[in-house]
Amino acid sequence: MDDVYITRKAEGTVKKLARGFPVVAITGPRQSGKTTLARRVFGDRPYVSLENPDVREFAVRDPRGFLHRYKDGAVFDEVQRVPELFSWLQGTVDEMSFAAPGGEMGRFILTGSRQFEFMEGISQSLAGRVGELRLLPFCVPELRDSGRKVDDADRVLHQGFYPTVHVRDVEPEQWYNAYIVTYLERDVRSMTAVQNLSAFQTFLRLAAGRCGQILNLSSLGAEAGVSHNTAKAWLSILEASMLVFLLRPFHKNYNKRLVKSPKLYFYDTGLVCRLLGIATPDQLTFHPLRGAIFESFAVAEIMKKNHNTARLAQCFFWRDSAGHEVDIILEDGAGLVSAEIKSGRTVASDFFDGLRRWGNLSGVKKGVLIYGGDESYDREEFHVVPWNEVYDAL
Repeated sequence: MDDVYITRKAEGTVKKLARGFPVVAITGPRQSGKTTLARRVFGDRPYVSLENPDVREFAVRDPRGFLHRYKDGAVFDEVQRVPELFSWLQGTVDEMSFAAPGGEMGRFILTGSRQFEFMEGISQSLAGRVGELRLLPFCVPELRDSGRKVDDADRVLHQGFYPTVHVRDVEPEQWYNAYIVTYLERDVRSMTAVQNLSAFQTFLRLAAGRCGQILNLSSLGAEAGVSHNTAKAWLSILEASMLVFLLRPFHKNYNKRLVKSPKLYFYDTGLVCRLLGIATPDQLTFHPLRGAIFESFAVAEIMKKNHNTARLAQCFFWRDSAGHEVDIILEDGAGLVSAEIKSGRTVASDFFDGLRRWGNLSGVKKGVLIYGGDESYDREEFHVVPWNEVYDAL
């Protein structure tokens, strides 16, 4: 475990899941803090890393004996390395439930980074028996609560949010370089959809250049030198690795001439900066994609809130064919909340144009403006929120 621990917002959620499910699965991108969180919250259980060849060999050769050794519970790290365990876990959990109803809750904690194999094992063998938490890199409140400075947007966005760059004495550029290489070598190389790592890395960098934009897979594939179908398969790999996510357009007949393609975002702006060759915060300040990177940060913060709290709220964007746009439409049981994102440090009147247009069409007059400044206040019917308070803005 890291010597320095920064308290995660998801701690309460994972404890709650452990009270209601016999198995808790913590997924997320590599190095997002899954193992640290699991060992912190479930420190009373043995920790078992299935990356260890000897441990993995035992689990593959004798899964029944392996699980019997940990019949009182354990944290199984990178469990997708032994996919056979999922079926055996199902039998073990069902036996415990029959012998002591309710007493088996929170017995096994599973972590995994490779979403394809991990979620396939869960859906096929552990459906209904597992509570899932998706853990993403740090959010701004986690850094602020730990005493880190979050008063300079460009510095924070350039540094990124992966735990290692905040808890260890390492240069972000060096760490992200190593992260990209490790991701390509360990995760992507094992996927049959990728035959050419160099071409895939080019695709990854080109995707970073389209961060915060409407996704055009044909254009992205053509520039990367691959077919539309290959680009689609490679994008699925980036999604499954939890490096990127797509925001779908909102459709509820609020103007029939709507943009129907999704927008592409990265979960971590430090990774985007590295892929784009942005070496310093000063370079980010004047970079032509700063606004898109800022938007990606803001949307990712809201997604982190969703995952940390296991909310069922869905995120969309809205844009019509005339270019009117609202960056975020959040829909849950309480209705709709809209937000516009502007990277400028000073609020201008036209920042609210999309929110006004959306309000006239939808009847949802109140909205939130997220901007690059430092003050929070109300203006007309809108709430203005500074960049470092996005996590709780909606």
